[in-house]
Amino acid sequence: MRSLIRWDPFREMMSIRETMDRLFDSYFYGQPGELTGGWTWELPLDVTEKDDAFLVKASLPGIKPDDLDVTFENNTLTIRGEVKAEEESEGTRYHLRERRYGTFARSITLPRGIQGDAIEANYEAGVLTLRLPKAEEVKPKRIAVRTGETPMIEGKAKSVVSKN
Repeated sequence: MRSLIRWDPFREMMSIRETMDRLFDSYFYGQPGELTGGWTWELPLDVTEKDDAFLVKASLPGIKPDDLDVTFENNTLTIRGEVKAEEESEGTRYHLRERRYGTFARSITLPRGIQGDAIEANYEAGVLTLRLPKAEEVKPKRIAVRTGETPMIEGKAKSVVSKN
């Protein structure tokens, strides 16, 4: 049994938009070529938050830790690096060449209250993991709530935001 699908002009416009996005991405973010000397690429990140720290994970397969430069300044975390191109030998013909090489950089701004001098970095199996501990003043605090007749009830504050 076949079902009918209602025609939706917006779905077709989204398809055209996705095609145009891919076209512009390939133009601005690089195709292998002589002018760029390789690919330019965006570094994929996962950023999570826990009560005591932010965790940042970056996928960097095949990159040596010595080729990475990680900085934290003015609440901005920057990860830079370079993947060097392999030497091409004479007589080698490529049938497919998709591995990326060249320089990359990614910066993200994090909320205030990071202890910059206590940041930890670990690189294992192609994944860079950064632990950015929160300062004591921005960590959630436990607030005790008392009632007149019953024993103390404890509640947990999610976050404290100052309106300065």
